[in-house]
Amino acid sequence: MARSARALLRHGSTLSLLTLISRVLGLLREMVKASLLGTSALSDAFSVAFLIPNLFRRLFAEGSISVAFIPTFKEYLLKQDQVKTREFLSSVFTVLICLVSLAVLIGILLTPWIIPFFGMDVDETGFLTRLMFPFLAFVSVAALLQGILNSLYSFTPSALAPIVLNLLTIICAFALSPFTANPARALALGILLGGCMEAAIQWPFVLQKGYRFSVIGLTRAFQNPGMQKVLRLIGPTIIGMAAYQINDLVSTALAGNAGEGVVSSLQYSLRLQELILGVFAVSMGTVLLPDLAEHAKSGRWDLYQERLGAAMRIIALITIPITFFSLAQGRNVIQLLFRNRRFGDDSVDLTLAAFTFHIPGLFFIALNRILAPAFYAQSDAKAPTLAGISSFGVNILLAALLVGPMGGAGIALALSLASGVNTGLLLWFLKGKPWIALGRILASALGYTLKLLLLSGIAVLPVLWVNPRLSAWGAGRGKLLEYGVPLLLTGLGYGLLGMLLLLISKDPHIQGLGRMLRRSNGVPLHR
Repeated sequence: MARSARALLRHGSTLSLLTLISRVLGLLREMVKASLLGTSALSDAFSVAFLIPNLFRRLFAEGSISVAFIPTFKEYLLKQDQVKTREFLSSVFTVLICLVSLAVLIGILLTPWIIPFFGMDVDETGFLTRLMFPFLAFVSVAALLQGILNSLYSFTPSALAPIVLNLLTIICAFALSPFTANPARALALGILLGGCMEAAIQWPFVLQKGYRFSVIGLTRAFQNPGMQKVLRLIGPTIIGMAAYQINDLVSTALAGNAGEGVVSSLQYSLRLQELILGVFAVSMGTVLLPDLAEHAKSGRWDLYQERLGAAMRIIALITIPITFFSLAQGRNVIQLLFRNRRFGDDSVDLTLAAFTFHIPGLFFIALNRILAPAFYAQSDAKAPTLAGISSFGVNILLAALLVGPMGGAGIALALSLASGVNTGLLLWFLKGKPWIALGRILASALGYTLKLLLLSGIAVLPVLWVNPRLSAWGAGRGKLLEYGVPLLLTGLGYGLLGMLLLLISKDPHIQGLGRMLRRSNGVPLHR
């Protein structure tokens, strides 16, 4: 296995472990929500209310920080001028606080006019939306702190933050439900408190690294050269992110008008998909971006290509086998995690229909999380923006066409197909970069992907044969025996057979991983 692949795996392992804990807790949060709300109208109301501030969070926080802040901050780090660095950080902090505070205020005021678009109850959905809107301010500050820490190759504090969010939401759901009008309000209070703690838990680590900043004059902040560069980079990104978020809004509106429970079933399905994405693809992208940014700034394009190619192959190694197994065992997964008295056969069927068409898009969504940082590292936000807008158009068109005959499954299928279009466009734009030998990277990744499709198809055949027999044995013996045992046994068998097939095929990544695990000292990612 290439040195870069070993380094990415090793340095991403701690982050992936913490992200796994966070995503498992996020899944538990969804299980609590399913237990308290099922796929009822109140569950739909909570899903829509949380979606709206999340829209602006991605607009102001995650996308902008990764696209514009980290590459610019990297330039300041390379220059090693502490005074200018502090001025830059204070400027970004000031502008961010100003923009998100304004967004929170406008969002709260416009809530009564936004909610009817989704076909939801205005009173309860509006109350929940207003209650959760300040969440935007907290997580935007948390995203800035995460950008600082990740630029310094410190990933652990940022990975701890969502763990705290999910824990507090679960605790509040149970502790506050007896004192609120309904359980959805208790969940909303937990989200709000958790968002505050996401920022609070990272701040001491930033101070420990020696970086201090504060609110300064707004005019001075906007005139800062670094801030102006961030704004220039953010411009096209906001357009692309806005298109992506409008995509979410329109899809949710289509789902909300497709029948009760469709919005919630799509959310439960996406939570399962995001469990995998968060552990592997997001972690890989988080580790990859600062490294790619430094290689791009210093002109080391050979290392840049090596890192990118290794990341693409690792994503294929992870997502393709998981996709095959998820398609074979989707019903057992959903019934084990969510089934209860409020989440019966109809809820299972709705969620499974969405999951069956969401999960094939996993590979493309994961690749997009890797390919987008390849542009951001070069301070190029235009290409991912154009790709995002194009895929947005494809998604909305397909969702509108498919929701009628297929319901929520049609919306899920539209997202998967649009994600494939986004991947194709990103690769096409990357081809235009003269310093990147995309043909060589793509040929290696494509050949490896085809091999994994074949091996995963072979490994899943015994799962399809044995699963009905195990389920029949456990029928009527409780959730763990009826759904959990078949899932565990087939998962172990599928994993072992898959590993055996990879070893027989002399897979370089598996062989390299084995060598890495046997070594007490690995190869550092940052050289």
